[in-house]
Amino acid sequence: MQQPNESQWTTVVKPRTGWFDIDLQDLWRYRDLVVLFTKRNFAILYKQTILGPLWILLNPLITTILFNVIFGGIAGLPTEGAPSFLFIMAGNTVWTMFAACINNTANTFVANAGMFGKVYFPRLTIPLSQVLTAAINFVIQFVMFLCFWVFFYFNQAKYGAMSITPWLLYVPIVILQVMLLGLGVGIIVSSLTTKYRDLAIAVTFGVQLWMYATPVVYSATSLSNQPLLAAIVRINPMTAPVNVFRKALLGCGTVDIIGLWYSLAMTLVLLGVGVVLFSRIEKTFMDTV
Repeated sequence: MQQPNESQWTTVVKPRTGWFDIDLQDLWRYRDLVVLFTKRNFAILYKQTILGPLWILLNPLITTILFNVIFGGIAGLPTEGAPSFLFIMAGNTVWTMFAACINNTANTFVANAGMFGKVYFPRLTIPLSQVLTAAINFVIQFVMFLCFWVFFYFNQAKYGAMSITPWLLYVPIVILQVMLLGLGVGIIVSSLTTKYRDLAIAVTFGVQLWMYATPVVYSATSLSNQPLLAAIVRINPMTAPVNVFRKALLGCGTVDIIGLWYSLAMTLVLLGVGVVLFSRIEKTFMDTV
């Protein structure tokens, strides 16, 4: 009996051995699966909740109010003339998306081991769907931010000055960068958790520490008299995106061009390392999970 040729099959699955063996065309062919996983993420997250998707707005709003009371009211941290509430909400809106990208992709292999062992599909579709879920949440939260922005804009005499700057044109690039940075860090963690389960526990704590090294609730310029802390904030790749977002929509703070290029470079490095690790681990993870 004659064996069928490879060309007769509609889909051919082959073993991959390269260090950077990611088939982008394969990911594009499975774009419907990415959409399906994204819808699944929303269904699982808000299933059997009373308020449902309303938590997308409540979580960052409650966090912003608490931060504003603690850091703006009690601690009295400077906000460079901008309204304290809006200053913190701007940083928290960007940070919430970044943290969601990391936390939701950190358990990709462990949480989906059963499905990975039964059927073939590009494994990157799952972390990509998590990043898209975080991006959709960001859009909803950004609309809420704009509503507060309009209120504070027409009450500047009472709450503080603010303005839109030309950096607004760069905001879409910043948001894309934050998504890619979160994806890169998330898939690095997910790759390592197949052997080191402790990372799955430590990642939430690590993300919280990372937030305090990012100017979310304070201004980066307020650390000028603390060189060690200022250096830590400067080498943080999330510092530049937060500063750009604030500069674009509030007109406060400064944007370090060198720091911005450094942040972009670190994003590409971490994303590249994450993709390499992910592509290597996915070939053998069933032996360790």
